[in-house]
This record gives sequence, structure tokens and C-alpha cells, in this order.
Amino acid sequence: MEDNGGSPESFRDSVATVDSKGKRIWIFPKKPHGRLHNLRIWVTVLYLIVFFGLPFVKVNGHPVFLINILERKFILFGQIFWPQDFFIFALGMVVFIVFIALFTVVFGRVFCGWACPQTVFMEMVFRKVEYWIDGDAGAQKQLKKSPWNTQKIIKRLSKWTVFWLMSFIIANTFLAYIIGVDELEKMISEPFSEHLGTFTTLALFTTIFFFVYLWMREQVCTVICPYGRMQGVLLDKDSIVVAYDYKRGEKRGKFKKNEERTLGDCIDCHQCVDVCPTGIDIRNGTQLECVNCTACIDVCNKMMNAVGLEEGLIRYASENSISKKRVWHSTWRMKAYSIVMVLLLGVLVWLLASRTDVGVTILRTPGQLYQEQPNNQLSNLYNFEMLNKTFKDKELVLKPENFSGSIKPVGGKQFIVPKNGTAQGAMFVYVDNKDVAGRKTIIEIGVYENGKKISTIKTSFLGPFNGK
Repeated sequence: MEDNGGSPESFRDSVATVDSKGKRIWIFPKKPHGRLHNLRIWVTVLYLIVFFGLPFVKVNGHPVFLINILERKFILFGQIFWPQDFFIFALGMVVFIVFIALFTVVFGRVFCGWACPQTVFMEMVFRKVEYWIDGDAGAQKQLKKSPWNTQKIIKRLSKWTVFWLMSFIIANTFLAYIIGVDELEKMISEPFSEHLGTFTTLALFTTIFFFVYLWMREQVCTVICPYGRMQGVLLDKDSIVVAYDYKRGEKRGKFKKNEERTLGDCIDCHQCVDVCPTGIDIRNGTQLECVNCTACIDVCNKMMNAVGLEEGLIRYASENSISKKRVWHSTWRMKAYSIVMVLLLGVLVWLLASRTDVGVTILRTPGQLYQEQPNNQLSNLYNFEMLNKTFKDKELVLKPENFSGSIKPVGGKQFIVPKNGTAQGAMFVYVDNKDVAGRKTIIEIGVYENGKKISTIKTSFLGPFNGK
């Protein structure tokens, strides 16, 4: 980004919330208003409904979304995934990273302002409560400087209590995503002593959330989160960001009523800085601290209307669209990322579509030779493991595919796999001598459910050296 209006670039060597001595500069942003902020409110309402409501949504009595790391069981959109499906998650993570890169190249840090949990909860939930209890920016500054009188103590205790309760609710919701809402309700109803470890962890995460939203605040976005740094690498001059139109705004100067204005449209009211939750001056250009919350756009439009100037001095735009006054267009980088994204999505969809509900592994028992059987047959002993990825018990049948013979489980038990579980055991595979071609013969075993073949397993069959 160009140096706008001759401002020095030294602002890029520091963070807006930290002074030259490394001391924290507390940010007291003014309460935002405007069309974009109203839209963000509606997006936040939908966001919160999904976040807090999703753990209660069930399909056939099971949660539609569960990330049970402890039991290594994951349910996404009603489908259960096990560690054996980890490669799908790995590819999904790659697709997600490519999507972030593509999204950032095109739209900058829009995700941070509109969908990031940190920003949504901080600016649209906790900050709203703070405005309600402490007042707007001026009142908050005055309260911070005031001595510890009765009014300040009441306000501080009220805010801390509400912040703690909200943090506790958020922590419980995250726990519901891990263990399920039914298990969470069971733990709450049972004696505290039976779940001491879980409640300790819950209290720890509640404290972390409380600390983040009470004290860390914008520091999470400006100092801790790596996405802002990654943005600096991925953005180019065609990326859409919250931008100040310096071609139109400079040279800035105060507005005087009934005076023919010869300066730029920026009236230097400082409102865009006062309303910024990370304390930056958007007029200096794109900065990693900008989370694209659009508060500066709303307040600038308000001031432009107040003085009779055109809106859009601060808006969503690219550097090239401002400097060259041209319409936005896609670049080769955007097209390349899009092609990679489509290919990866195609592979991911194919893996999900071809994924079976039952996983079967059959391996010949180590150290066991073949056995000669009546009726000109040979047999091998195998170990099997069957994984049921569904919420219903499965009864499977194993049949020979490319050989004549039979398959018999040890003990005569049927191949029954419990829901969300596994079944292990041993079985004998009987093969006619005529189908044994050598020392090792590849045989195929079909896995059937309700008369329908769901998969084919290949394994080796050990025979005599002469193959006959």
C-alpha cells in the first residue's frame, strides 16, 4: 500500500495497543452504528443460534456434530468417523488451509470480522455487555481513571460476574461438542465428586475465556493470532480489504461550514480511529491489526452524510481499484488457488462417497502353516477385525470370491459387529487344492450384508511349495 498523504511508515514498526516502552495501551472504542454493523448483528444472531444449538441437534438419537477426542470418535453431520478415517480429516485440513489462502487472497481478513469466534464473541457479545454496564468509550475511560468508590465497585463486580457466567456457558458448550449434550447433562446431575477432573477442566477453560475477553481482548488478534501475519504474505494489490480512498481523501483537513472545499474529502474527524476496536488508523493503509469489522466504514459514511459529501471514502476495495480507479478482477493467483481448491474438493468428495460403513481387515495368523483337510482342501488360519462405523449392529457374511472353498469362524460364531464398535476373532479359510497355485496365492474374500456385497478383501493363502 502506498504511503497515504505523506504519512510516515513508522506506524508499521509498532503495534497500536503497545507504547514505545512495551506498556499496554488500553483501547476504548466508541459504540459502532450503521448499516454494516446492523448486518453483523443479524449474522451474529444466526452464528450464536448455530453455535449454542448444534449440540442439541440429533439424528436418530445421536448428535449431528461431535468431536470426541478422548474416545477418538467423531460425528460430522450425522456420520461417524474413526481413527481409520484420519486420512479424510488430513485431506480436509489441507482443503481448509487452501480455502483460507484463497479466501484471504480475494477477500483479505473478512473472516476475522464476520466469522471468527474471537471477534464475534468479543465485539458482538462481551463488548455489548460492557457498553450496557460501563457506558460508551468516554464513560469507560472516566470509570478507569476514577477511584474505587461504590459506583465503580458495583460496575466492576457486575461486569466480571456477567463475563464469568458467559464464559462458563461458552465452556460448557465446547464441552458438549466433545462429550455430547447427554453426557454433559448426566455429569451435571451426578455428584460433583464423581467428575472432579472434568469439572476442574471446565473451570480452567472458563477462566481462560474470562481472561481472554476481560483482559486480552484485541491482543489475541493483533499479537497472538497467526492469521494476521499470514494475511501479510497472501494479500496483493487486488485483494479486497477495508481500505481508505486516499486518492479522494487527501489532502485531509477540517470541514468548515459554507466554505468551498479545496482539500480532499477526509475531514480529519478521527472518528474512524475512535471506533476501531484494535486502535489503528485505517488511513495509514492496510495493517495486520485490521480485522475488517467495518466499524470505520459505518462511522465514515455517517460523517460524510453529515457534511454533505459522498459515502464510501472508507469501503471494501482493493489497492489497485483505488490507485488505478479500475474495476476489480480476478488474478492468476486467484485462478490457480481456485483450480487447486476444486481438485482437492473433488478428491475429498470422492473419498467421502466411497467410504464404507464397515471396515474389515483380514490377516493370516503369523507363524501358522497350512493344514491339509479332507476332500482335497487346504486351510489357513486368519485373524480378522471388523469396525462398525454406524449406529446399528451389523451382521456380515464372508464368501469366497476367486476360489472354491468355505470360510468358518473359530467357535462357529457369526460375524456380528456391534454399533460404534469392533469385533475381532479368528477364522479358517478352506481352499480346494486346484485353486492353490503356489507357495502364496492371492485370494479374494467378499464381505456381504443382507445379500449385498459391500467390499472385497485381498489376502495371501499359504500352500505347499509345489503348489499341489
